[in-house]
Order: sequence, then C-alpha cells, then structure tokens
Amino acid sequence: MTMRWLRKFEQLCTLRGTEVPSCPLHISVKKLTSVPWGRQKVPAKFNFASDVVDQWAGMEKAGKRPPGPALWWVNDEGHEVKWNFRELSEMSQRAANVLSGPCQLQHGDHVAVVLPRIPEWWLVTLGCMRAGLVFMPGTIQLKSKDILYRLRMSKARAIVAGDDVAHEVDAVAANCPDLRIKLLVSERSRDGWLDFKTLLKEASTHHHCVESGSQEAAAIYFTSGTSGLPKMAEHSHASLCLKGKIDSGWTGLQPSDLIWTISDTGWILNILTTLLEPWSLGACVFIHLLPKIDPQTILKVLSSYPINCMVGAPLVYRMLLKQDLSSYNFPHLKNCFTGGETLLPDTLQKWKTHTGVDIREFYGQTETGLTCRVSSTMTIKPGYLGKAVPHYDVQVVDDEGNVLPPGKEGNIAVRVKPIKPIGIFSGYVGDPEKTAANIQGDFWLTGDQGIKDQDGYFQFLGRGDDIINSSGYRIGPSEVENALMEHPAVAETAVVSSPDPVRGEVVKAFVVLTPHFLSHDKDQLTKELQQHVKTVTAPYKYPRKLEFVSDLPKTIIGKISRQKLRVMEWKTSEQTQ
Repeated sequence: MTMRWLRKFEQLCTLRGTEVPSCPLHISVKKLTSVPWGRQKVPAKFNFASDVVDQWAGMEKAGKRPPGPALWWVNDEGHEVKWNFRELSEMSQRAANVLSGPCQLQHGDHVAVVLPRIPEWWLVTLGCMRAGLVFMPGTIQLKSKDILYRLRMSKARAIVAGDDVAHEVDAVAANCPDLRIKLLVSERSRDGWLDFKTLLKEASTHHHCVESGSQEAAAIYFTSGTSGLPKMAEHSHASLCLKGKIDSGWTGLQPSDLIWTISDTGWILNILTTLLEPWSLGACVFIHLLPKIDPQTILKVLSSYPINCMVGAPLVYRMLLKQDLSSYNFPHLKNCFTGGETLLPDTLQKWKTHTGVDIREFYGQTETGLTCRVSSTMTIKPGYLGKAVPHYDVQVVDDEGNVLPPGKEGNIAVRVKPIKPIGIFSGYVGDPEKTAANIQGDFWLTGDQGIKDQDGYFQFLGRGDDIINSSGYRIGPSEVENALMEHPAVAETAVVSSPDPVRGEVVKAFVVLTPHFLSHDKDQLTKELQQHVKTVTAPYKYPRKLEFVSDLPKTIIGKISRQKLRVMEWKTSEQTQ
C-alpha cells in the first residue's frame, strides 16, 4: 500500500510539471485523503513540525541523513548553538509544552512572536505549529503603537518577546483585553512576564503534536497597504508550510549544506528561506544574531563558516560590493539568492566578477509566497525575476484580468480561478472586501507591473500602487502620514517613494506646516519630524527625505493625489542625476 501511494504521488508531481521532492520525505500515506487543487491533491492533515522536522529526526537516528546540525546559531561574542534534527525536534516539543502547559494556550489561539534572530524564534514557531497555535511574526523595530494595533486587531492571547520590545508591550498591554500571557525570552526576569528559558528547561521533551487540518490557520502576517493601517494576511498550514515543502529544491540545497538568510524575522521571506526550504531538504539553517546589517561582519562570517548558500536583499550585495572583497575568500559559497526589491544588472555582474558566484532572483509577496524564481539550475537573465514556480499560473494581465501577450506591460498576476492554487493565502482577516478587491477576472493582482517574455521570464517594472519598497521593507504611506500628523507642526502631509542609489527607494514626505511653525528653522524641524516618526512607529519607516510645501495636489473631490507627487518626485530626481 505504501509504495503504491508513493508512486501515485510521484505521478501527480509529473502531471503538474514539477520534480518529485529531492528529499525522501513524502507526505505520509494516512493523510492522502484530500482536497483537490488543480491536478494535485492536498492532504487533509498537515503539520510541518511532525511531517517534516520529526521525520528528519527519525532518519537522522537511523543514519539516513549526514551527521551535522539542522540549526547553527552564532553571535559576535563567539557564542554558538548547534542542534541536529533530533535535538531540534525535542527542543521544539519542549516549546510546545510551554505554550500549551504553563501558558494554557488552546488550539487556534493567536500568538504574537516579536523576537530578533535568536534560536528561540525557530523554537517558538515550531512550538506553535505543534500546539495548533496561530503564530504572528513581527519585527523588533515595532513601537508601542504598532504593537497595540497588532494585539488588538488580532485578539492575540499571548505575546513572546525579548528585551528589545518588552517595555513597549508593557506600555500598551492594559489596553489589550484579550492578552493573557506575556512570555519573555531573556536572561533577566521582568514583572508580569513568564520566563521562557526557565520554563523550557523544565518542560518535557515529549509532546503529542496536534493534527492540523491543511486549511486551518497557521500564521498571520501584517502587511502594509496603500491606505489605512496594515492588513492581517492569514496563511493556512497548506498555503504556507505545505507549499514551502512542495516548492523546495529551487535553491539546490543538499542535506549537508548550510544556508544563511539575512532577513528580519518579521517578514515572510524569513520563514520561507530559514525554515521551510532548508528543513524540507534536510539542510542546515545558519543564523547570525546580526543586530544591524554590517557588511564587515557579513564578509567575516562568509569567510569563516562553511556557508554554501546566502540569501539577502539587493541592498546587502550592494553594501558588500563597497568593501574590499579581495581581502576575503568564500570557499564554500555555491549559490546566492535575492528578493524583495529590484536587483540591478550591474550588481549581478560585479558580484559574479568578485566572487565567481551568481545571484539568482526570486519574487513573491506576503499573500502569495514564492511566486517566481531563478532556480539553481535555470539560466540567469539579468533584470528578470525568473519563471513562475511549477504549480502557479502567473501571467501579465490588463486591468480587466485579460492575459496580455509576451512583451506587453501589465499587472503581474496569479490565476486563482476556477481553482485557487495551494500557496495563495486564506484572505485578509475580517476584511473579505479587501481580499476580493485584489481579484480581477480569474487572477489575483499582485499590485506589481511587469512584462513576461517569450521564454516565460518575468521582468519587474515597479509597483502599481503607492507602496514604498525601501531595501526590501514594504512601507505603507498612510502609516508614515498618520505618524507625522500627530506632530503639532504638520497641517497636511503626503508620503511617496523617492529614488535612491543604495536603497532603491526611500520614504519622502511632503509637509504643509501649521501657521505657528512657519518661521521655525527648517533643518531643525526636519530632524525633529524624522525623530518623531522613529519614536511613534517602526524606525525603518521614517522619511529620509522631507520637503516643506505650501499646498498639496488634490483630486476633484479633495483627496491628496500621491500619484502626482510620486511622478513629479521621480521625474525631478532623474533630471538632477
């Protein structure tokens, strides 16, 4: 029976035009009662912790995986943590017991996870999967106002945080009626918080993993929009974790390889390339605490550790290329990948010249996960994002959802009708109208403009809306505008993107001052407003450029026209370069 089902699974992979997963972990036979998606069948139950991590732990025990770590963490002080799959399985089972034991969290509860790049992020995330909890990652740059919004909107029952944000949480916790548990990951104690590290040591290494339904909620990511505050994008165990397993292999990783992703733990890129992709293949995740993106540290790490694959935003590669690369040697590096913003052909060429290694692009968004990629076996076309992942039908369409011919500019879109593919998110929590608004005809519109060539490669041309993509950080203009409007000097404001040679785009604010502040020193006021934004919201959102104006362009109905300002800003910048 087992071999017959495995052969059937391999046949289904062939039918949908993708490779059979390179790792020997096929979906367990008992779960192949299913829900159709295209020509594939989704198992009724799936849990990444038990169906992937625990399976590798068993194979490791049986000697069927090369010896070596599954997670390798280091910091600048020389401390390191190494766990193989058996240890990772046991430690994450401890984490699950902490969450469902002392924390008394129940299947389906929402848990905010706001941690830096420390091993506990991976333990808590796996622990949430095991216990059937919905994890909600967030960057440690969040301020109290951001945290309040997230906790209240999601009705989070618990938050797991470190010293970086604990004080911000305490400032707003009393206004979050659903919040019951504050779990601190720290060497120090804090009033009103449970000590995660102490509880982890005391917890059992045995936990009965919840049998998660494939369509049950697994995670919620807050994603910035063009208007209003961030939306809650919900992913199921299938759309996030099972898709990650099905997609695995595009990096070319082998079980003996190490992959290092330089990404904030709050972004979906982090879980895709530091958990789902490598652990589906039995490879090792390498993590450096890296409190800030420091090119010298990155180069030293690449030279000192056997890292085979690196993932980072184009900004990371541009920063590294400004250093003296002749002083470094990367003997183990085989593949480099990038996403989140446009990779300039010049960066691609210079990195290849200095290191002998190509940079391969990939593309996706919070709502769709990995959508296009230049896999380790594909030809690189400078300036192109690669082809669609095998089980996605990605096209360039017009505003009515009609497919455009190769070479024609339009909206990059993923087909979601008549059957929604496995990786598309469940929807924006509590806002079906916004979810539906992104669907035109049979397609989910990504909001990006692009061209598809004759070979099926996509070229990214830019955002089709007001979202600002600065060094891979997606920033909604309304969030920055709301922060600025809290300052007494600001009568009106509009925020748009502005071109930048290093970050691709930066935030620029046009500000109309209130009468009382018209005579103030403009340079000093600029610094004051920038610092104000850093104080009330995540610092990466602050306007690096600020221009004082007497009025703002408006539509007939009196709405500020960001589009006119953005066009003017980019045109002016091009003329001055």
